[in-house]
Amino acid sequence: MKVAILGCGLMGGSLAAALRRRKQASHIVGYDLDVDACRRGVELGLLDAGATSAVQAVRDADLVVLGTPVGAMPDLLAQIAGAVQPAAIVTDLGSTKASVMAAARQALGPAFERFVAAHPIAGGERPGLEHAHGDLFEGCTVVTTPDAQTRLDALERIEALWRSCGARIERLPADEHDRILASVSHLPHVLAFALVAQIAGQPDARRKLALAGAGFRDFTRIAASSSAMWRDIALANRAALGHELRGFVAVLHEIEQALEAGDGQGLEALFELASRTRRQIPEAGHDE
Repeated sequence: MKVAILGCGLMGGSLAAALRRRKQASHIVGYDLDVDACRRGVELGLLDAGATSAVQAVRDADLVVLGTPVGAMPDLLAQIAGAVQPAAIVTDLGSTKASVMAAARQALGPAFERFVAAHPIAGGERPGLEHAHGDLFEGCTVVTTPDAQTRLDALERIEALWRSCGARIERLPADEHDRILASVSHLPHVLAFALVAQIAGQPDARRKLALAGAGFRDFTRIAASSSAMWRDIALANRAALGHELRGFVAVLHEIEQALEAGDGQGLEALFELASRTRRQIPEAGHDE
């Protein structure tokens, strides 16, 4: 199988590594706006070649994978729509699904039936192809969000490919995916960014960060993630994320009121609910 990966960062590079390790691809070509990313991919043995354009990358591909930030996907889909092979499958790695599927429907026309929207819930805080590794998807969940038009054979091929990389599959409607991920993925990233930005803007930020312990580091680790990628995710899922933010602000207000009133019982009840709930979450694979 000939594979074209458009967007050679952590996720695209890790998929290339996983496909290479499991002998799922006979030829992998990459394309990225950063030409050095493709060069490094070839040097690391993740890619067989780098293309100078998205159209060149997809021309002979059996599988086209969009690994760019979701905000770049509409333009990218429009670029490749006329160049994708008639039997090729197109898929993506985006963290939001409704907006990506809408863009694919508009750009691909009849070929939309061979577009399989997918979200591997995996990743890391270090962006870039140099941090890619072939076991990133081992044990993770990949959510697919098929449309009524999605061809079953295309869906099953993509799901089989992800299983070969060690992932579990869950199918969800796109809107439900976006609503759930706004709560358990997108909101935590926004909160981590917000906390670090709030401290960074203070005159004694250096002093505070020098004394930061493991708890702060654990909580804010994901704030080192790609700012461009998370900007696009936040904007693409802004309605659901906004709803979650308002709910979180309400809880913060409840805590603030308890502090002002010296309400230790109320604070402990809220903290105990959170502590008990967190202990019940099973340990899983990689963060998204």
